[in-house]
Amino acid sequence: MTDHPTPEPVRIGIVSISDRASSGIYEDKGLPALQDWLTRALKNPITFEPRLIPDEQTQISATLIELVSAGCSLVLTTGGTGPALRDVTPEATLAVAHKEMPGFGEQMRQISLTFVPTAILSRQVAVIRDQSLIINLPGQPKAIAETLEGLKNPDGTQKVNGIFTAVPYCIDLIGGPYFETDDAVCKAWRPKTAVRPAR
Repeated sequence: MTDHPTPEPVRIGIVSISDRASSGIYEDKGLPALQDWLTRALKNPITFEPRLIPDEQTQISATLIELVSAGCSLVLTTGGTGPALRDVTPEATLAVAHKEMPGFGEQMRQISLTFVPTAILSRQVAVIRDQSLIINLPGQPKAIAETLEGLKNPDGTQKVNGIFTAVPYCIDLIGGPYFETDDAVCKAWRPKTAVRPAR
């Protein structure tokens, strides 16, 4: 009988950006939504690094740098991506980027446009800093799940791919850990040469 290796542990930064939630005016729903979805979608043991911070550009940038330095191979943010004056998450994210990954933002808006015409107002970006992938997600828990998971047909087949389908292979390419997904939630896509043998 061979020993089957367990999926390698991963460290993920989750950042909810909201003036009101961070000051205690209302309960933050972003961090629980991110943690719930990732726990369902990934087979890897996850160490979460949660942060709840206000819409302050310098603080957002500093938090992203801190999480990357702490060894988070993936950092997901929620909130602060609209056109309002206080929405500065994309600027703060681009300020710490070594590479921009525009395909993620394009696909997120494509998914959201299925539901609301105002999705064109969202400015989510994704970037690479060192060996970490940083992605801005929408602010609402329902939109977070739809964006990550994509849209399914009534029979359960995939209608539109969510962005998370491409996340594990992207992290492979930048030298991060091997993310393993639960196909029932979100099937990761990798070229055959990059797939590790099934255990």
